[in-house]
Amino acid sequence: MSPADTLRLVLLSSLWGLSFIFMRVASPEFGPVSLVLVRMGVGAALLVPLLLSVRYLTLVRENAGRLFLLGLINHVLPFSLLALATTRLEAGFTSLINATTPIFTALLGALFFATPIQRQQYLGLAMALFGVYVLSADRLDFALGGDGWFILAVLGATFCYGVAGNYSKTYLAHLPVRVLAAGSTAMSALILLVPGLMLWPEAPISGLAWANALALAVLSTTVAFLLYFGLIASAGATATSTVTFLVPVSALIWGYLLLGESLSLQIIAGMAITLTGTAIATRMIGQRRRRMA
Repeated sequence: MSPADTLRLVLLSSLWGLSFIFMRVASPEFGPVSLVLVRMGVGAALLVPLLLSVRYLTLVRENAGRLFLLGLINHVLPFSLLALATTRLEAGFTSLINATTPIFTALLGALFFATPIQRQQYLGLAMALFGVYVLSADRLDFALGGDGWFILAVLGATFCYGVAGNYSKTYLAHLPVRVLAAGSTAMSALILLVPGLMLWPEAPISGLAWANALALAVLSTTVAFLLYFGLIASAGATATSTVTFLVPVSALIWGYLLLGESLSLQIIAGMAITLTGTAIATRMIGQRRRRMA
């Protein structure tokens, strides 16, 4: 990976880490669905101009159904679930649970998309799930006022990402990255338009919440998507996937600096176990050892 790509990777992880901060601040005032409407609506307004050519518009029209489904499972559902979770859970904690996305991607790929799992990967899957247990064991309270349902919401989001990753790899890999990014974002905005407006809060929304919502849309969605797909094109999917391990670290640091969230021994231990297991499950550790050999 070139120095320029490394810089882009660090910037991307920082923007996606900040997204958990933005949601943590804005979600309580907007509500999850209305916040995601703002996120995807502004993102669509900024990304759709990238499609203003006959070739790209034709591709969107020919793949409208698949882009609609991608928008639903990769944006609308997981973003709404994460926004719901951040009304209760700390930003850093939420990002750590969200880091299990590759686990669901691997499991769903093996079950439904004929993607083989090697023996070493099962160890990684088990380690990552144990890391999630270490993180959340004392918070799995499903009584009224407990955190259990919000933790399940984050896991639901990672499940959606796992479905979306396998789906896009299987059915949409032939499309240019701008069609995937702008097309799915625009479809997401259309899906959210009616429910987002129906659930729009009656109370006035503060300037701070608006600033975080717009930052979420512009920085953590539009700019991040362009960085992400640009990295895939220049550095490759494997190198870009390392962002999975940088985002929770970024979110923990931003949460500590901006929101005063704590960094307990339990959080640090759970993060180490979860990310190590994820690295094994995604074969990043094994691949690195083979390259060194």
